[in-house]
Amino acid sequence: MVIKQIKALEILSSVGRPTIQATVITDTGVEGVASVPIGTSKGKHEAKELYDGGARYRGYGVRKAVNNINEYIAPKLIGRQEVRQREIDEFLIELDGTEDKRRLGSNAILAVSLAVARAGAKSVGLPLYRYIGGLGTNRLPVPLATVLAGGEYSPSSLDFEDYLLVLSGFETFTDAVEGLVETRYCLGEMLKEKFGTAPSLSGGAYTPLINDTEEAFDIMLGAIEKAGFSKKILLGLDVAGSELYNEKNARYKVKGREITADVLAEYYKDLARQYPLVFIEDPFQEDDFESFSRLTSALSQIQIVGDDLFATNPARIKKGIEKRHVILYC
Repeated sequence: MVIKQIKALEILSSVGRPTIQATVITDTGVEGVASVPIGTSKGKHEAKELYDGGARYRGYGVRKAVNNINEYIAPKLIGRQEVRQREIDEFLIELDGTEDKRRLGSNAILAVSLAVARAGAKSVGLPLYRYIGGLGTNRLPVPLATVLAGGEYSPSSLDFEDYLLVLSGFETFTDAVEGLVETRYCLGEMLKEKFGTAPSLSGGAYTPLINDTEEAFDIMLGAIEKAGFSKKILLGLDVAGSELYNEKNARYKVKGREITADVLAEYYKDLARQYPLVFIEDPFQEDDFESFSRLTSALSQIQIVGDDLFATNPARIKKGIEKRHVILYC
């Protein structure tokens, strides 16, 4: 079985931002369809998505990237076997030829790669998770979910970008999702009772008039208890440390004060002592490997995670491994 056709089009995400959907069709009629997810905050080391610029969709149209798939990538993949995922991914990287995927666009490359994977899984009659993870794969990761939103992209006064529920005490993924939904209902009810309203971003995370992390954690724990899941649901943070960082004075703005990385680290330690905090993503700015490493060593019971730190970049991942204490996450 080989790839017979690849086609792409521009679609809209749930928040009205354009993204790409790609379809891979084999000579036996198998179809793999995939769309590229879109995040809000972007680390400077992340692979570059290709946008059109101009007035259309405020510059975020993806017709150029779509055209790269339809006119440039597709002809070069026709006739290749869809089950050769690694070979195709490496070819796409070589075809782009840049370190950060800026020529073809990481959104174009990812859309094709995901669609090929789905076509490959269908071709051999396996669910996608087993096709990627192996025949023995039978478990899903512990789900984490943002329930309160702060930081630069939220109207709330919270310093950090995402306040997370970590659903670690459930037997199955299904039970965890049910626990998440019930806890979110309870959180919304408590916010409405306290503030008179429970505003949210696009129907997702709530954006209440909360001023600090302690207040956020207290009401989150109250919702967990009300839902009946104490000790089954723990707390996490996606700090997006680069959004708080001022390069001019090497300080982070937290609680209205500008503080050093060491002072910020002490604040994380205090939070970990007071609350069931088990996960902190991007606690520092995206080039501060040393602070990541020291915090990981100091809070060994907590997952200190590098997302903007690593940005799925092999060279940065290698550097993180050399630092020994940093947990890899992309």
